[in-house]
Amino acid sequence: MLTKTVKAVAKAVTRASKIVVMAGLIAVCAGQLVGSRTPNELERVLASGELHMVSRNGPTTFYEGPQGLTGFEYVLAKKFADRLGVDLVVHAEDDLGMMFDSIQNKDFHFAAAGLTITEKRKNKVRFADPYLEVTQTLIYNTGAKRPKSIEDVIGSKIAVIGNSSHSERLRFMQREYPALVWQEYNNVEMLDLLEMVHNGEIDYTIVDSNAYDYNKSLYPRAKSAFDVSEGEQLAWAFPPGNDDSLFMEVQRFFRDIKQIGVIEDTVERFYGHLGELDYSGALVFSRRIDTRLPKWQDKLKKTGEKYDLDWSLLAAISYQESHWNPSAKSPTGVRGFMMLTLNTAKELKVTNRLSADQSIDGGARYFKKMLNRMPERIQEPERTWLALAAYNIGYGHLEDARILTQHRGGNPDKWVDVKEDILKLAKSKYYKFTKHGYARGWEAVDYVQNIRNFHTIIAWNEKQEQGHLAKNNVTKNTFAQFSPDMTEALKSIAVYSL
Repeated sequence: MLTKTVKAVAKAVTRASKIVVMAGLIAVCAGQLVGSRTPNELERVLASGELHMVSRNGPTTFYEGPQGLTGFEYVLAKKFADRLGVDLVVHAEDDLGMMFDSIQNKDFHFAAAGLTITEKRKNKVRFADPYLEVTQTLIYNTGAKRPKSIEDVIGSKIAVIGNSSHSERLRFMQREYPALVWQEYNNVEMLDLLEMVHNGEIDYTIVDSNAYDYNKSLYPRAKSAFDVSEGEQLAWAFPPGNDDSLFMEVQRFFRDIKQIGVIEDTVERFYGHLGELDYSGALVFSRRIDTRLPKWQDKLKKTGEKYDLDWSLLAAISYQESHWNPSAKSPTGVRGFMMLTLNTAKELKVTNRLSADQSIDGGARYFKKMLNRMPERIQEPERTWLALAAYNIGYGHLEDARILTQHRGGNPDKWVDVKEDILKLAKSKYYKFTKHGYARGWEAVDYVQNIRNFHTIIAWNEKQEQGHLAKNNVTKNTFAQFSPDMTEALKSIAVYSL
């Protein structure tokens, strides 16, 4: 199997801080040296300047984004490498069985791929402290009768990821139900299995509860029937043995980041858009991606290039505004593809709000203006989420909310904190003390949440189209060749456990 290695150069900490961290760790390690004994694992990592992680190349683990490597597992591992003052080297391995073998054989320092702690796996590796908990849930197609127990699915077409905790669970249940059979695939993600159920290609699958919760709006015909496990914990896997030096350092790392909320921040960064389209809304949106979006896609892409904006984000904004209807009109007088107010249109010199070209261009310029007004210290993706709120509610109201956030001790540069205070702008005990007064704060919160959902689905649809093209040898089926817009949107996909 082809293994891809990518070296990520540390950017999150300054050179000075890295020198301080490394010097401190080396000093501690040097103080423990006795004579010319063999260096321990941590000392070897520090001496080599590299930390080697094996993982699955995919949307929730690590992947190539517009700004370089990213992904939920990558971000946490990068923080650990930065703490040590070394470079993170990532090795791709799709087969979970081979991944665990490689850790047992000490080919890499650790594995991080949304791995569930199981008794069987403990015989091969040792797990660090868990960082998330999930349950396994059985998924069925709503066109069929909802199963109530595992007996109801016997004789049906069931598929899961090979060598996963899901296949382990099925083997455990097979002891009681010998007629239970299933297929295992090593080259799929849980989202692929949800789509297969949605399309009727398979009858059932098992995925993690959070994967289902985070993605149920993508494939609304794939629904959860019942859980097949109790809560299970996710953790990094390390080689067995008596050398605890690196293992204990990562234990301290997780203890420290849990205390300051880094896990929660990372979950919010990648998956905080949660909230669901209802069943009918998701189906309508899915159909309109096929029937309406193609008409406007080239214009949105050209406008995105013109203003250095993500075209699929512009598509998501315009769907939220008008459902891609250039003649849309609201009772309050906003009109057109991007639903510009009369005052905003005048400010942007848009002479005809019903002109799709003018509306798209004007809306893009207005969003870019909101984006540019964000303080320079605010980084992506927070910058975009706050700009979306300003686009909807007005920059003044957003600033009022950020001031409220700061006063209560929250972080005014983080959407997860600010959205709590945007909601307060509809309450007199708060808005009467703000500069810009009352605002329908809940609408801005829903607005940002909906656009993040639409953005995810539009970008995922593009990924699927790329995949179909790859099968016809039109493009290479490699993750790196997916569009930057789609790649960034895949941040929204759930943390999988396998």
